[in-house]
Amino acid sequence: MGLLTFTIKPNIPDRLKPLEEIARNLWISWNYNAITLFMRLDYEAWLASRQNPVRMLGLVSQEKLEQTARDDSFLAAMDAVYAAFKRYLSAERWYKGPSERVIAYFSMEYGLDVALPVYSGGLGVLSGDHLKTSSDLGLPLVGVGLLYRQGYFQQYLNMDGFQQESYPENDWYNMPVNPCLDAKDKPVSVQVDLAGVPVTARVWEVKVGKNSLYLLDTNIEENPPEKRLITAQLYGGDRETRIQQEILLGIGGILALSALGISVAVAHMNEGHSAFLGIERIRACMREKKLSWAEALHAVWSTNVFTTHTPVPAGNERFSPGLMEKYFHGLAAELGVPWKEFLGLGREDPQNDGEEFCLTVLALRLSAFANGVSRLHGEVSREMWRRIWPSLPLAEVPITHITNGVHPRSWITHDMVDLLDRYLGPAFNDQPTNLAIWDRIDRVSDEELWRTHERRRERMVAFARMRLQQQLERRGVINSELNRGANALSPYALTISFARRFATYKRADLLLSDPERLIRLLTDNDRPIQMIFAGKAHPHDLAGKEIIKKLVHFSGDPRVASRIVFLEDYDMTISRYLVSGSDLWLNTPRRPLEASGTSGMKAAINGVLNVSILDGWWAEAYSAGIGWAIGRGEEYDDHVLQDEVEGKALYDLLEREIIPLFYSRGMDGLPREWIRRMKSSMREVGKNYSSTRMLLEYNERFYARAMENERSMREKNCALCRDMAAYFEKLRKAWPALRIDGLSSPSVPILKIGEKIPAVAKVFLAGLSANEVAVELFYGPLSSRGEIGEPRRMDMSPSGKEGETTMYSAEVPCDRTGRQGYTVRILPKHRALVHPFLPGLVKWG
Repeated sequence: MGLLTFTIKPNIPDRLKPLEEIARNLWISWNYNAITLFMRLDYEAWLASRQNPVRMLGLVSQEKLEQTARDDSFLAAMDAVYAAFKRYLSAERWYKGPSERVIAYFSMEYGLDVALPVYSGGLGVLSGDHLKTSSDLGLPLVGVGLLYRQGYFQQYLNMDGFQQESYPENDWYNMPVNPCLDAKDKPVSVQVDLAGVPVTARVWEVKVGKNSLYLLDTNIEENPPEKRLITAQLYGGDRETRIQQEILLGIGGILALSALGISVAVAHMNEGHSAFLGIERIRACMREKKLSWAEALHAVWSTNVFTTHTPVPAGNERFSPGLMEKYFHGLAAELGVPWKEFLGLGREDPQNDGEEFCLTVLALRLSAFANGVSRLHGEVSREMWRRIWPSLPLAEVPITHITNGVHPRSWITHDMVDLLDRYLGPAFNDQPTNLAIWDRIDRVSDEELWRTHERRRERMVAFARMRLQQQLERRGVINSELNRGANALSPYALTISFARRFATYKRADLLLSDPERLIRLLTDNDRPIQMIFAGKAHPHDLAGKEIIKKLVHFSGDPRVASRIVFLEDYDMTISRYLVSGSDLWLNTPRRPLEASGTSGMKAAINGVLNVSILDGWWAEAYSAGIGWAIGRGEEYDDHVLQDEVEGKALYDLLEREIIPLFYSRGMDGLPREWIRRMKSSMREVGKNYSSTRMLLEYNERFYARAMENERSMREKNCALCRDMAAYFEKLRKAWPALRIDGLSSPSVPILKIGEKIPAVAKVFLAGLSANEVAVELFYGPLSSRGEIGEPRRMDMSPSGKEGETTMYSAEVPCDRTGRQGYTVRILPKHRALVHPFLPGLVKWG
């Protein structure tokens, strides 16, 4: 006889039923009044549940629940919160477009709240903020991910300060997730083929305000034991496990949405982990619309969005040809695609049989819309992946940038939100798209802003002391050492925080480059500073673990023992305390390896000032009035020299500018100039680096266009898809013979501003008509090496025939002085093309 199972739920009195509904929607995570309801119900249970309202309701005694159901004061507060919740769900939103077909957002991790630990760091938190903001705006967007049995590891340090990992099991029946059920109340599941083995995944739902996140789980009885482990750990296992996870996410995720009856108009791949979804979308088009591979590929290409996040080559997922063959050879045959061509989709050079299959390359080849996550990262990404478009100038590689942002209501502390609500007015809450509201920040009085910030620093120090004592107790230290934890840090000293993933390129130990100089700063009784470090190293990153150990050993020096601390197991709870209670946020990556970084944005909108290398978002956000830059954006080949130079620059900033500014107080005890910078930082970052700005930009530049493409492709039995495929088949046949026979101009070699140069090109079209290709004049100033810099494009128009060639003409405007140059090129031209920059289809004169 098999194991019989049953589920027990809390016996919530009818009068308290709204608590269950609120607890199971992560709207609670950005509404502090809702959180206070649960704290007020039973604070000890709230702490014991690790701030998980669903689990907490099961920990509260029945007597306490019955008693609270008769508490008029609590019921009034609950009714007010519930009414606000219902208003949020029913209110009209910014988005007014069609919503019957959705934007499907795929990510390997989601950092929505501590109650749902299926995230590791910045990528996941960004995904969570993306979902929250789409709910605020009313975008028809659903999230898709995996439900990890153990999630990411919990971190603790041994007696020597070396990172250890533990993997506690997640109890989904006591977390804000619900199994998806069909019309017969049976669990919704999908089946994915993994190298000939059918694997079943159950689908769960997480409510995020108005929107939903769907998570796939293979830990079910139908699967063999090894397949149940696919969703065991985030970023865990070997290469085989990783490819299985990514097949499940991409292919299984599309199948899951179909099983739920959700029609996908646009798919957004947040990092390359989900890139296999493009293959599944093509297969679905072929099956449902009776399209060929080429026809379906063009349809999917024009409705896919891809965001790349890592400028580190090793961070882009790659698989050997052998592993790809094991999992995809049968699928390629089913789709009618030659195996070499299929592998070419994931190779920078499709002809290189030895090149591994890269998911980032696959995502780029299958997406008309692609972006990096900051201006600098866009430049780095174009350089990284230019080999996919070998004939294009770097500036035209079709990867743009949309800089990340953060969800203000999730990251600004409740007391600061109360202050801003009072001074900025109702629009701060009711009109999330009114970003100009941040210009009112100067209305906030210096006194109130500083008092609010000081209270938050005091709260952060109290929290840090509590966590330090817990860490020391867990290590079994003696009472005298425990007292050190209880008295660590000061609620009044300038507090610098460094909290992020402990990868070596982030250089958490840059300040340790001159330990004696640091000790002098930490032990200065007149102008004291203190430092808080937090962050995890990847379990296999021994170098990152050594940096943590180095910091912990340094913090044990009796001279600085109470002034520098390391908080274990960095998560969203610790992050919220640090980004609000710190005075200075430190970021020291090795440029240009920080794609964006969002922790500094969270700090800035809380009034915490940034001091950072000009990398990621800070390279475009920095100005002298909102923080400090370490260096001027230099890049070094010699990393030892770089660390030395930038370490000294950081010390100089601290000693000469930052510390004196913080401790420069007026008669009223206020650091007026520091407060002025706090306001400037909040204004500029609030306006320009919120996730609202980010989503508005994604919608305008990508989503709206991709949704229109999907409607066009679907019309008249997908006539446009078929036309586009027929066009490209004709174009590729003609392409080898297509040529430019000459470019000439009767102009004199020296001209003046305002004149124009007539240019004529002779083009052999190889059987194509003049409206089937774009003939462009490509012009601009010449560099010392004879290359066109800052190029501009101009369409040339057919102006006659000369034998078998077609004449094209244009006039180059003379609007810049200096040595100029121009040439001509041929590109594809079709009304359904999002852009003409397709690999292998550029021909130069």
